[in-house]
Amino acid sequence: ERIKINGEMVPKAFVVDFIARNKDFFESIQPSFFELTTGMAFAYFAEQQVDVAVIEVGLGGRLDCTNVITPVLSIITNISFDHTNLLGNTLTAIAREKAGIMKPGIPVVIGEVEGEVKEVFRSSHCGLDSASSLVFSQGIAGQARNDRESGYWVFDTPEYPNLIGELGGFAQEKNAATVLCAIGLLKETFTIPPKAVYKGFRYVIENTGLMGRWQILQQQPKIVLDTGHNTGGIQYIVQQLKAERYDRLHLVFGMVNDKDISAVLRLLPQDAVYYFTQANIPRALDARLLAEQAAKFGLKGENFYTVGEAFLAAKCNASKKDFIFVGGSTFVVADAVGELRTKS
Repeated sequence: ERIKINGEMVPKAFVVDFIARNKDFFESIQPSFFELTTGMAFAYFAEQQVDVAVIEVGLGGRLDCTNVITPVLSIITNISFDHTNLLGNTLTAIAREKAGIMKPGIPVVIGEVEGEVKEVFRSSHCGLDSASSLVFSQGIAGQARNDRESGYWVFDTPEYPNLIGELGGFAQEKNAATVLCAIGLLKETFTIPPKAVYKGFRYVIENTGLMGRWQILQQQPKIVLDTGHNTGGIQYIVQQLKAERYDRLHLVFGMVNDKDISAVLRLLPQDAVYYFTQANIPRALDARLLAEQAAKFGLKGENFYTVGEAFLAAKCNASKKDFIFVGGSTFVVADAVGELRTKS
């Protein structure tokens, strides 16, 4: 699902052939999984002669392997404590690394930032000796409200009144501002009619197959998946959980070992039943260690060594009026989705 064209996943045959053709090269340089799949994506997009590619960073910033491209627009959504072992232990240090995607002559949109972090981007942009635009997107979305019945956002701007956004997570209010700001700049290069913007917002999941953005699996009990995995994302998830109605809250939760774990655990609700777990990847934080650290913040529960076991335990323990949340890591959500596909 990391490599798609018009919402369709890259064919398995291409993946197999690409690995076979480049096996000797990969074995000689030992790339990371993300480096390998980025090269695969670029090769697939070139072969298919795509008109436009949207490339999402992995690590993000100066040292990211996606940074070999020269885009028509760069977007930095927000700055939070993430990949601190590589990017730095302060928001300004992380921002300096993230600013490494800026390039002379290429416009940049910056999302949810303030204070010293905003100044880091301003000074980095000035250092490029570039006449390109640097735009901060806060406030662009105009009036916004979350419709409790549908779960959708409704945005009202002078250009796009009654714009319905299918993604229902609280973080999407700020994300919409960033997207609309980006569209404004992209219209200088591409023809983007209003109907395309309305269709893109309203049918983003259908158009792209996007998963794990406050994804509601079922009601009674309500089960939600979300890939928010750092303090920036978790704070919105916690706000949204508080706005929900339920008898008991169950959290199937796991993290990877390069996150600011204590900062995330400090945000989580204490009045929930926890199912600490780990995704099936080498970077996963051991479920037992996560449970031990969580206990320091008053978070109590059992630990499970697979997401499937944790998910099943939560479903068995939950009543119809309860709420089950699955998250903490993109990889935990991926394992949960895989478990659902296996059972279906």
